[in-house]
Amino acid sequence: MKKVLFAFLSIIIMAGCKQTNKQTAHSVGNTQDTATVNLQYAKGFIVENQSWGALVEISDPQKEEGKTESSYKFQFVRKGETDVEPVEGYTRIEVPVKGVVCMTSLQLAGFIKLGALDFVSGINSSRHLFDKELKARIKDGRIVKIGKEGNFDEELVMAANPTAILVSLSKRGGFDKLEDVKIPLIPYMGYQETTPLAQAEWIKFVGLLTGKTAEANRMFAEIEKNYLEAKALIPAEAKRPEVLYGKMHGDNWYAMGGESFIAQIIKDAGAHYFMESDKRTGGVNLDFETVYAQAEKGDFWVIQNKGKESQTYGNMKEENSRYADFRAWKEHRVLCCDISETPVNELSSMEPDLVLKDFIKAFHPELLSDYSPKYYKVIKE
Repeated sequence: MKKVLFAFLSIIIMAGCKQTNKQTAHSVGNTQDTATVNLQYAKGFIVENQSWGALVEISDPQKEEGKTESSYKFQFVRKGETDVEPVEGYTRIEVPVKGVVCMTSLQLAGFIKLGALDFVSGINSSRHLFDKELKARIKDGRIVKIGKEGNFDEELVMAANPTAILVSLSKRGGFDKLEDVKIPLIPYMGYQETTPLAQAEWIKFVGLLTGKTAEANRMFAEIEKNYLEAKALIPAEAKRPEVLYGKMHGDNWYAMGGESFIAQIIKDAGAHYFMESDKRTGGVNLDFETVYAQAEKGDFWVIQNKGKESQTYGNMKEENSRYADFRAWKEHRVLCCDISETPVNELSSMEPDLVLKDFIKAFHPELLSDYSPKYYKVIKE
């Protein structure tokens, strides 16, 4: 399926290229951000800095080593730059963009972190969004809802007037609806990065789109510094607790693979993830018996709550009586992130340093005695 989407996107991107080859020059004074981008962690995009902007190549960060995979190439040309020849094979886009359509909440993270919501002109869904400014912009029409995946409204897409549309290749349908609008589709592959700092480094990609490269560089440097300093707090001789993740969804227990974003943060927080030997990077469905056999005696349990009511030990037991058989439940060591009370969906990928501190606060409370968790908190009652 992913290969089919890669091929389909290539057609649409090249169609968009035909419309963006001619640029109109205009003076922008001394406000241009000419900072360069240097990457340390992200594997999903490559930047070749140019005097007039940047050449950017995007590919799947989880591609097999030595295996040829499709990639997408963009020529980001700063407004006001003249006499810049189009580069063959690259879709030319003037930056800062007028606006973009974001197809997932993860794509919004960099814009929110950079204070760049003025550049977001459309979104496919407002479900589970927390950010108050974002919701206000949707309500008053500054951000247009273009319809759900598989049923996009072309007229609403045009009403959003975007320079580009950010897409995720894991999504299964609806991109054919966008073919006629002739707007370049840019794969946003941050969600495919397997380490916390690699995901966060996509803020530099958003910086390129919005002309906020210097600010993105500064922000990422601070995120990296905070993350590495927090990780270094864990003594080599510290006892590492066992940590369970997830809950039952229907007949299956939904967890995250042993090489996922959340598993890596748990490890960096000085703990053992219950599936740390697993090699998968995304979500994993397990049966209850398998989870119970591996994690019944686990020290901590990490969950997310999508319900309207705050999570308690009581309503966990009401949800599934077998939860009360786990040691972490019995000893009140369940960490919960209430989606309705935190911006975890649209911002946590850009704040891995805070997620890490949340976990350290729970697993090794003596190390961060004055820290107040933002996303994941131990349920008290």
